[in-house]
Amino acid sequence: MLAESYLRSGKVRDLHMLDDGRLLLVASDRISAFDVVLPTTIPDKGRVLTGLSRFWFAETAAIVPNHLLDTSPDVLTARFADELRAAGHEIPDFGPLDDLRGRIMVCRPASVVPIEAVVRGYLAGSGWKEYRATGTVCGIPLPAGLRESDRLPEPIFTPATKAEMGAHDENIGFDAMIEHVAGWLPGGGRGAAERLAEDIRERALRLYALASAIAAGRGILLADTKFEFGLAETRPRTPGPYRSGDEPTDHREDLILIDEILTPDSSRFWDAASYEPGRPQASFDKQFVRDWLEAQPWGKTAPGPALPDDVVEGTRARYVEAFERITGADFDRYLREDVIAP
Repeated sequence: MLAESYLRSGKVRDLHMLDDGRLLLVASDRISAFDVVLPTTIPDKGRVLTGLSRFWFAETAAIVPNHLLDTSPDVLTARFADELRAAGHEIPDFGPLDDLRGRIMVCRPASVVPIEAVVRGYLAGSGWKEYRATGTVCGIPLPAGLRESDRLPEPIFTPATKAEMGAHDENIGFDAMIEHVAGWLPGGGRGAAERLAEDIRERALRLYALASAIAAGRGILLADTKFEFGLAETRPRTPGPYRSGDEPTDHREDLILIDEILTPDSSRFWDAASYEPGRPQASFDKQFVRDWLEAQPWGKTAPGPALPDDVVEGTRARYVEAFERITGADFDRYLREDVIAP
């Protein structure tokens, strides 16, 4: 049923287009590190990403609308059944949907803005490496004397270009972001690109502030995260670059959040109880996998090494803990009933 609608696969998600023009995102249990998809999967990882995204899309809808329309796999079989019934055919048994439940999102189609909207609230990762060398993060000057994992004076917006699968995203300055967006928008108008870039920056910082406050209430620090935005399609069509024939009067009117949001794959979550600046922090994300990989004789090119059982189990436990602490929901119940509830 899904094979006929398949469009493409990313590092984690498979993308399908339904016959009514809506998109279907199916989150797999694949895991990537250093831009390489590893041969070992993490059980239920796709459901953690989907469940957290569903939670955060609901929490942030007042700041920016998003692409999520439905999450039940029943919507897939219902449409096929209606078409067959209208044609006078018998409705077949579509088979079990258990493998899809909890890991799909039916979404509005959108043209993807080719920018990773990154917000950093703490000094970590590549930002810490750059700061030690230059005193800046993505070219933004910071006060002297900061330690690894220190909280920044205020969150900073550090955009990056979206790289193809297997390539690395490239950090860019805000002016370069405007130029990048201008080259993507119809006509390449700098004024329209500047307005859209400023809107993305403003909303990304508001999203980070809200998410940080919610996570802090659960004893979790949101060190940094990235958002992806798109321009919602006014009519269904095959996804692709934004076309001049579809140009609205103001691009910002169609801005929506897409893909995933505030998950362990797109964010760096730390336990507030064990937080101590001056050193790396234990993370509720795939840093556990990265740390193991760093100790292996591997050149960070495909294919990656298979993960041992203890790393798989430890990674799954961290993802599930992030889900339960942030949402306040029971993950086992999510697996059974596809609901985010205690």
